[in-house]
Amino acid sequence: MILDLQKFRYKIRYFIGKYYEDPLVNIFISIKFRASTITLFGFLITLISSYFIYQGSFVISAIILLVGSSFDMLDGGVARKTNTVSNAGALLDSVFDRISEAVIFISLVFYYLSNGSENNFEVYICILGLVGSIMVSYIRARSESLGVSGTAGILTRPERLIILIVSLMLNNPIYALWILAIGTPISAGIRFFDSWNTLRKK
Repeated sequence: MILDLQKFRYKIRYFIGKYYEDPLVNIFISIKFRASTITLFGFLITLISSYFIYQGSFVISAIILLVGSSFDMLDGGVARKTNTVSNAGALLDSVFDRISEAVIFISLVFYYLSNGSENNFEVYICILGLVGSIMVSYIRARSESLGVSGTAGILTRPERLIILIVSLMLNNPIYALWILAIGTPISAGIRFFDSWNTLRKK
């Protein structure tokens, strides 16, 4: 099942890379955009999206977030095609990915706090979704540093972004929050035990 899911992800990634990412990467290279500039620009767009989330303009925020998340795919492509891949760039990308995701959840927390969340229930769901999302990404990073892939499970960052964007487009982020609050801890657990079992056998 995990293997089939990974194959499906790779097929989708190939399609997006060929028909969307590569043409845009070539455009950014032609106008002399550096990979780090694209990373920071994407982060700035995410901040703007988060402001609209806080204001309750969910559909507008979804459109802006869709644009901002697109930049997340392009910085690595630009770095690879211009032979400027570096550990410093990878660190910058990873850190701003985590910050961007946290900012989205935090903006939702402030939205619900400002709009009379009943018993702060939605706030707790936001926090659980944020912690679960961070753990899914952290377990992969830590697993890779120990020599295993750490890619088991579902709800990777692209999948989480898609869920958030669709839910915002539907003008009700609570759909995404429920999915992420329940799904990300489960996914983190699957990823942890898969990596742990692999490490035990080494």
